[in-house]
Amino acid sequence: MADESTITQERLDKYVELTSTALAKLKIAAPERSFNRKLANDFLTMARSYLDDAKEFARKGQLANAFACVNYAHGWLDSGARIGLFDVDGDDQLFTLFE
Repeated sequence: MADESTITQERLDKYVELTSTALAKLKIAAPERSFNRKLANDFLTMARSYLDDAKEFARKGQLANAFACVNYAHGWLDSGARIGLFDVDGDDQLFTLFE
């Protein structure tokens, strides 16, 4: 049995899928012309960029770097959901919410 701290392709794939699902689920909550809309778009850009980086590192066999990137990606999504930039329909399984 593998050590819990071991980063396997299977474990990485699980987190990439989780983050991809979270990205697909959220909606921007901030009004179109608000400053928070710009923030929400910036958060989404960061999350997507880190997720893309994770996939590229995985393709190169650099699983530790890929795992770090996918966790950063999800962190941007969690942060945006927690401060109200994203509407996640109360999903506290995919996102870390305040309540």
